[in-house]
Amino acid sequence: MTEAGGTEAGGRRAIVVGGSMGGLFAGLLLRRAGWEVVICERAGEALASRGAGIVTHPELHEAMVAAGADPGDALGVEVEGRIVLDRDGTALCRMELPQILTSWGRAYRFLRAACPDGIYRHGKALARIDQAPGRVTAHFADGTAETGDLLVAADGILSTARRQLLPSAEPAYAGYCAWRGLVDEDELSPAAHDRLLRHVAFCLPPREQMLGYPVAGANEDIRPGHRRFNFVWYRPVDRETGLRHLFTSADGRDYGTAIPPHRIREDVIAGMRADADQLLAPEFAEAVRRTRSPFLQAIFDLETPAMAVGRVALLGDAAFVARPHVGMGVTKAAGDAMALVRALGTAPDIDAALAAYDAERREYGARVIRRARHLGAYMQAQVLSDDERAQAERHRSPEAVMTETAVSTGLERW
Repeated sequence: MTEAGGTEAGGRRAIVVGGSMGGLFAGLLLRRAGWEVVICERAGEALASRGAGIVTHPELHEAMVAAGADPGDALGVEVEGRIVLDRDGTALCRMELPQILTSWGRAYRFLRAACPDGIYRHGKALARIDQAPGRVTAHFADGTAETGDLLVAADGILSTARRQLLPSAEPAYAGYCAWRGLVDEDELSPAAHDRLLRHVAFCLPPREQMLGYPVAGANEDIRPGHRRFNFVWYRPVDRETGLRHLFTSADGRDYGTAIPPHRIREDVIAGMRADADQLLAPEFAEAVRRTRSPFLQAIFDLETPAMAVGRVALLGDAAFVARPHVGMGVTKAAGDAMALVRALGTAPDIDAALAAYDAERREYGARVIRRARHLGAYMQAQVLSDDERAQAERHRSPEAVMTETAVSTGLERW
């Protein structure tokens, strides 16, 4: 690399913007394919665990192995199947489906451990991108710049790269929010523990959906007795008044659609807990009561018209964000990275590779978006179209929710 960050003679150099899961997949896979790589993360220090659960799929494990971050049998917690609970706790239906559930922090730890410190740089907030024939330069807020043959934009749903290159592509509010929480398994009653820690469990109040499953506990520990129960409760919220009520703190600050957990008003949390007692199966209501710091997430769709612009490849949430019902966020980012590196290894040149990558993954991302919209349509606060209403009827039964949520099969139909 030259002093200004240029390309070494005879080598190919990639700048990866974003050091979370998608960026790590891209950087590690490119490096193993012979590229010189630098991963630029805006945070000034190590990324903290986000406390979110991840449903894993075989594609995710395959990508981790290919990236040199093989977790073996230690990726997460295995459940035996799925169960849907009625309001009184009765099991409405069950399904045998062994599956591995993990936490964001545990999966991230495997990937970060496989990444040499020398290529991972903190405190690099992207300011702008410049392109010239065969070259791309990333300029950062600290005044530095990196130049290479390729830039991978893996900087998330609020991607600076996407906003510069594709300014019309913006996240669209889906019409509902999710309450999320984690509770240590040893704080659950024996009855709740037996129901919730062996399954992906669901409860379906009218126009709502609660689901939960076990994940790694403190320090990403997956040993029985040290795990946590992770829940996600989807509830319709009107854009004009509901969002303002939920996302305004006690001092009157309106946080829009993203509020820090410690800023959520006590009356909002108390109302949510009271609703849980009224609407949810006792096991789920107990988990909600025992969660110390619930957090709130507005649900969005994001769909871009292109995944490659010049020498910039968009990847993961920077390109497509599907509602979480498909359980494909991290897996899709891993798949994007695999497809990009595969195209770069088979196409005659970088530009042809990016065109192939764009065609393949844009079509795939659109399918994931369509499926997620259909699965979540019945929870929207806004009035449904005739097509959305018909799809909602198909996908809101207990059997459909149990069999269609967070499974990677069947996407070809969409």
